[in-house]
Amino acid sequence: MQDTNRTVPIPAKGGLRRLFAFAGPAYMVAVGYMDPGNWATDLAGGSNLGYTLLWVLLMSNAMAVVLQTLSARLGLVTGRDLAQACRDEYRPLVRYVLFFLCEIAIIACDLAELLGSAVGITLLSGGHIPIQLAVVITGLDVLVLLAIQRGGIRKMEGLIIALISIIGICFIVEVFLSNPQWLGSGGVVSGLVPTGKSLSGPGLYIAIGILGATVMPHNLYLHSALVQSRDVRRSVASVIQACKHNLIDSVFAMNGAFLINAAILIVAAAVFHTRGHAVEELGQAHQLLEKLLGSTVAPVAFALALLAAGQSSTMTGTLAGQITMEGFLSIRIRPWLRRIVTRGLAIVPAVIVVMISGEKGIYSLLIFSQVVLSLQLPFAIVPLVRFTSSRRKMGPFANRRWLIVVAWLITAIIVALNVQLVGSQIWGWTQGAGVGGWIGASAGGAALLGLLGLLAWMIFRSETGAPRTAHPVTAQEVLTAAAALDRRFRRIGVALEAKSHDAAVIAQAVGLAKAQQSELVLMHVVEGVGGQWYGPQTGDMESRQDETYLTTLVEKLRGELAAAGVAVHAVLGYGDVPKQLVMLAHREGVDLLIMGSHGHKGLGDVVHGSTISAVRHGVDVPIFAVR
Repeated sequence: MQDTNRTVPIPAKGGLRRLFAFAGPAYMVAVGYMDPGNWATDLAGGSNLGYTLLWVLLMSNAMAVVLQTLSARLGLVTGRDLAQACRDEYRPLVRYVLFFLCEIAIIACDLAELLGSAVGITLLSGGHIPIQLAVVITGLDVLVLLAIQRGGIRKMEGLIIALISIIGICFIVEVFLSNPQWLGSGGVVSGLVPTGKSLSGPGLYIAIGILGATVMPHNLYLHSALVQSRDVRRSVASVIQACKHNLIDSVFAMNGAFLINAAILIVAAAVFHTRGHAVEELGQAHQLLEKLLGSTVAPVAFALALLAAGQSSTMTGTLAGQITMEGFLSIRIRPWLRRIVTRGLAIVPAVIVVMISGEKGIYSLLIFSQVVLSLQLPFAIVPLVRFTSSRRKMGPFANRRWLIVVAWLITAIIVALNVQLVGSQIWGWTQGAGVGGWIGASAGGAALLGLLGLLAWMIFRSETGAPRTAHPVTAQEVLTAAAALDRRFRRIGVALEAKSHDAAVIAQAVGLAKAQQSELVLMHVVEGVGGQWYGPQTGDMESRQDETYLTTLVEKLRGELAAAGVAVHAVLGYGDVPKQLVMLAHREGVDLLIMGSHGHKGLGDVVHGSTISAVRHGVDVPIFAVR
């Protein structure tokens, strides 16, 4: 994500223009609040309990606004995302534990996105694409993500907002067609009033799923990184204005996500709960919409919105994975590789569940994935609240006292609900489950106590001492270290292709060899069929011509360079060019390898090969590419 930092300019004047320049990060975060996992929890809440869990959605949204605002402020003020701040503050063991927990949450989220997108593809195809094939198809979305990322952060934000608009329009249609009861006992408005009864029995499990689906832990890491894409001047006035505009962005985006989630729950309550249908599959909801409402528009809108939700969430989930890996571990890998790893870990349980349980298993797995998100949430919230309340880190932008109280109250509610859920599960294992149940309960109890201990340590540890991050290197340190290094090249390897552009490579090699009194080792690989199959035993025309070419070069260069004290000899390789060049470089003991660079890329690399990229990973000496 460092490649996008400070890439979006902020106009010096113009209120609306400045506001629109800041708009975007919160909307990219908001798509995570309306992914297929949210759909599953909202449909389960609405179809099983009517409108009674609307207040949980409202409370979760209020928490999301507060926490995402704190996340944006951390990134704007410190220039560090939440994962980087954790790396600065905590010892390695704690960082690894937090990274592991965050990875579990990202995989759980990706699982929901994969399953939701797959169901959406199947529904839109009218069942012609089976769910198993749809799951595999969703694994190819990395290509779409890479194409969008190349266009820059603003184009990605624009696409995300377009997908959100599709979801919103689809559910405006759904709410209009479902004709819910707005007022009176058991109506929409009454569901916004908290009741203890709604959290009894299965209501607690669904409520925690809604909480995890709404306040998503990886979004806190993501938002603190995305806001750094704006080119904000490092002055108090500019940062204050940036925080203000990002608050507006967060309020609009989070409330838009709340309205969409509320619409899903309202449609489920109005269409399914009032008619005694408890939804257990996304496909079942799709079929019942047409049957109960007598409209073909409703199920199409449902499937289209579901696919849009899955794809938009996939993009931001991949970005969050990159951010946490770079932030916690200082490891940067290519986005496509990161995407394949995450999707690979999510696709295995998805395929297994689809094969064993079908769509009913998908629905249960979707809800479970959101509960997993909720269980991981405290380990992202606690450091966020601590860091943004710290005067040492935030200076005058540290949380005010009332905000600190609100933030810790949110943390306490989330931790209490999670402990209640896990505690009830552990207690259930001890009831008539035999030895296996007691072993599971003991292991679960130990894990719960360990994680609570980690949370307590993170909450109450004193914030003393300097950050654990290494101090930035200075120019003088680098120059001193450079002066102490011996960079004289004694043996220079020269990779030749027996083509006209060898002239530039030889010219560069001769110049370096004269300047440093180095020995030149001319290298060439016979890569034709004979060289690949028979190696040094080949006697075909190509190998004889190449040997003559190399021998002639050596003789002429020896004559020209004898007076300068430069020795020259040649070696031949046969077969795979990159492997042979690596082998020859090691065997000859060269300490610099000069190669020709042709400048082709993309399809050109596929057709002609990319020798330098393959060689540089096999040698531990500098490579000089000559164009």
